[in-house]
Amino acid sequence: MNSPFPFDSMLVFAFLSSLLLAGVALRAKVGVLQKFLFPSCLVGGVIGLAFIHTGLLDIKASAIETFAYHFFNISFISLGLTRDDLPANPASGKQKIKGATWMALIQGLTFPMQAVVGGLFVLAFGIVGLELFPTFGFLVPLGFNEGPGQALSIGKTWEAVGFANAATIGLTFAAAGYFFAFFVGVPLVNYGIRKGWATFGSAQLPRDFVVGILREGGQKETAGSLTIHPGNADTLAFQAALVGLVYGVTYAVVKLLGSVLSPDVATLLWGFFFFFGLGIALIVKWLMKLTGTGYLADPGIQRRITGWSVDYLIIATVSAIQLKIVWDYILPISLIAVTNGVLTTVLVILFGKKLDAFGLERSAAIFGTVTGTVSCGLLLLRIVDPEFKTPVAFEIAVMNILVLPIVGGCTLLVNAPLWWDWSVGLTVLVFAGILSGSLLLLKLMGFINPAIK
Repeated sequence: MNSPFPFDSMLVFAFLSSLLLAGVALRAKVGVLQKFLFPSCLVGGVIGLAFIHTGLLDIKASAIETFAYHFFNISFISLGLTRDDLPANPASGKQKIKGATWMALIQGLTFPMQAVVGGLFVLAFGIVGLELFPTFGFLVPLGFNEGPGQALSIGKTWEAVGFANAATIGLTFAAAGYFFAFFVGVPLVNYGIRKGWATFGSAQLPRDFVVGILREGGQKETAGSLTIHPGNADTLAFQAALVGLVYGVTYAVVKLLGSVLSPDVATLLWGFFFFFGLGIALIVKWLMKLTGTGYLADPGIQRRITGWSVDYLIIATVSAIQLKIVWDYILPISLIAVTNGVLTTVLVILFGKKLDAFGLERSAAIFGTVTGTVSCGLLLLRIVDPEFKTPVAFEIAVMNILVLPIVGGCTLLVNAPLWWDWSVGLTVLVFAGILSGSLLLLKLMGFINPAIK
């Protein structure tokens, strides 16, 4: 029987939803997943990857990638619409800014470092006869430092200008970063706790946190507040409508810009849809504040929209990895990913040991961020600081603001071989300059002090 309506999109949504539920169930029952604190979305994505490659389900990777792309854009738009209400913390303002600045500079150090390593491997493989696309190695910092959304979004636009299978390769690097965040990050944090480096000593993680499901009758946080009277419209519908409005305006802006630019550049603009969406969301938030309606955008519900979209994004991106393509590039992917993972780990440990306060907490937070996402950083922080008694959770929020010029500039720079016809070598040199600048700032601000152990 043929349906009078197309169901393809909703069936993909149903598939991703089933994977998330399976991930939640497994996290609640399987000890190894609890030990390494694997989030349900990542577990569900691995299950989806297995299902798709067995041929049991007829779901095209391209359809899942499309969902991931839109979830990624939604996460940035809702983030832009969320009102700033950073939690108070007893630490001094100077101490908070110091920690946030250190983490921003570490991210400003690791992003170009990962790009330099990736670019040098591309040059080295070219010498031995394995020609890779010029931006192949620059997918690593996108996957490690910025997460699967950027790797997919920018990788997909690179496919349109000749980089075959860039999206899958980018997603593979992102997945490798996640595995470093959990398989390396969790044991390292636990080691630090055993050595007595935690500020408030070791603590037992709450059972709800380990299992991943809140107990019936236990204390629960609110998801947000009503800002629209239910007799008029549902508040969740209103919050979603704000996201939808920004999405539509962003589409119009990107399409308009594309109409006045060269076809190649116009194509690449779609990979930065999330950036335009974030900017327009910030403008909408400012206009609402200006007109006295800013309170209508409830930060609690907007954060739930952000979290919802990120969970589905991760499930979709891991499920969409095409293993045949990964196998075709297994040597460069493995060498570049492992080298970057090891160097990133070493850098975070070395600089973290030089801190005079909250060294383990800050190192855990930034390590998760520069190998996975900010969510991974907060998860690792939760292991060493389960009640968030230190100011590090606050600092990582401020860090995201301070690091924007560096990460934003580096995200543009990965396109240099395509936009400005730079060679890989020249692009690597510029990334090396940014890396040197971050090192210099770390030195000038007193973060490199051999006397501190």
